[in-house]
Amino acid sequence: MERIQLFFENQAFGVCTKLGEKLDISTSSIRLFFIYASFLTFGSPVIVYFGLAWLINIRKHWRRQKAVWYN
Repeated sequence: MERIQLFFENQAFGVCTKLGEKLDISTSSIRLFFIYASFLTFGSPVIVYFGLAWLINIRKHWRRQKAVWYN
């Protein structure tokens, strides 16, 4: 079960893990929220999820660029 969870977390941008760390909430609760909210609202939280994934990746990119300039 852990291998499956790690596979999906690596493939799913790590949004739930990052939110869980920032908000001090369990990652599984956040995942369940996104799943249930997606079914109830016909998929609109998926847009929020991808937006957060984009922000996380942009921040990683900016941090790498800043490290290159300061080294």
